Amino acid sequence: MIAIVLQPGATSLEDWRAVYRGATPRLDASCRAAVEKGATAVARILARGEPVYGINTGFGKLATVRIEDADLSRLQKNIVLSHAAGTGDPLPTRIVRLMMALKLASLGQGASGVQPRTLEFLETMLSAEIVPVVPAQGSVGASGDLAPLAHMTAAMIGVGEVDTPSGRVPATEGLARANLQPLTLAPKEGLALLNGTQFSTAVALAALFEAEVLFQTALVTGALSTDAARGTDTPFDPRIHALRKHRGQIEAARALRELMAGSALRASHLVNDDRVQDPYCLRCQPQVMGACLDMLRNAATFLTTEANGVSDNPLIFADENEALSGGNFHAEAVAFAADMIAIAVCEIGSIAERRIAMLIDPVLSGLPAFLTPRPGLNSGFMIPQVTAAALVSENKQRAYPASVDSIPTSANQEDHVSMAAHGARRLLPMIDNATAVIGIELLMAAQACDFRAPLQTSVPLESARSTLRERVPMLEDDRYIYPDMEQATSLVRSGAIIAAAGLPLPQVLRETH
Repeated sequence: MIAIVLQPGATSLEDWRAVYRGATPRLDASCRAAVEKGATAVARILARGEPVYGINTGFGKLATVRIEDADLSRLQKNIVLSHAAGTGDPLPTRIVRLMMALKLASLGQGASGVQPRTLEFLETMLSAEIVPVVPAQGSVGASGDLAPLAHMTAAMIGVGEVDTPSGRVPATEGLARANLQPLTLAPKEGLALLNGTQFSTAVALAALFEAEVLFQTALVTGALSTDAARGTDTPFDPRIHALRKHRGQIEAARALRELMAGSALRASHLVNDDRVQDPYCLRCQPQVMGACLDMLRNAATFLTTEANGVSDNPLIFADENEALSGGNFHAEAVAFAADMIAIAVCEIGSIAERRIAMLIDPVLSGLPAFLTPRPGLNSGFMIPQVTAAALVSENKQRAYPASVDSIPTSANQEDHVSMAAHGARRLLPMIDNATAVIGIELLMAAQACDFRAPLQTSVPLESARSTLRERVPMLEDDRYIYPDMEQATSLVRSGAIIAAAGLPLPQVLRETH
């Protein structure tokens, strides 16, 4: 298994993506000194006998309640048990692993006051693939992702369930398989573990990684649709985009040009074609897809910073022996990033659906109605377009910004919240919808090219089309079409269409760290 060394405060998105894809993370050993220093500072602060939030006081609205020294360990355990109040379906294990790794790197900066053994405990769980079962719902994205992180921490103290390589078991049993005894939390540790934005950030990062695959594949299917519809590549001329100056637009146009370069289909209508302009869904691809690329890159910048930050409370400043309460747990930045991703994903699917609708319309495409050789007897791709429309409309409803919502919690102590958790959680279902739309476009663009035979499109696009045709034959007569759609969607999701095209396509994660 691949191992990733996390550099607290300076881990790249590529490394976070590797953890998401299954790499085992561990902390750079150089961070241990800072962690020990922070833990020692907590002991010195306690020795002064002064009330310090979350260390020897209650939490939230109960911050004025002083806790006796004899109860400090129980205080940390109680906050975990009381805050493990999530609901809904469990998060996928790979997202929980990413959340654990993000928490590990945050604690590794030494500003949270935890013991080195606590970080070693997390590392051992990750190495042994002991992954807490974490309900996905229950965070409002301020005062930290309390409920989800409390479920993670509960497993560390032997409460709840964990997923293991051999199945789901009680937490104590899972820990024992990794030769771990349930952790006894020292002062400040419970709060440090369950306060922060690592849940929202992990879910948003997962979506960002999947959105890059979606974006790149949509460039390929968009180019294939353009050629299948005998559209022109003139709108992709670099001179046009140099005048507009948007980096994403310039890169999207370049990718579309390179994908279509050398197409015999394109060459066949360079002369004696009386059409003046293509529909926007073809002509404006660089402007739309380029803006989506820039939006995703902006989200990547936000999330890179967040993933490398410290977001629990209070924070320990060891050199001054101070514990300062602030609001780094407020996930507004993550909520904004999630909204950016949602808007981009929605638009990628939206313009693709318009290309799908164009291909089945004989007036616009010049192809048989609904892309079937015998319209009337056969319905062809009539209803897959309806499915694409339904999915796009669903995504439009989900794309409403989550960050503009707020609801007071904790007896109005926490009176403005980010809703980052909700904003992030809706992203993967949105990407699933958009992935299905791009899968439908792949099917239909390939079918449209079949009608143009013996002319062929470019080498990269023919390779992508052949990859589909290895699994899905041309639709001659109506058949049970659901398996075809599933095969195409699977190819999109896996990145196989990107690999088949074989060209370097614009990357979302480039130059974000």
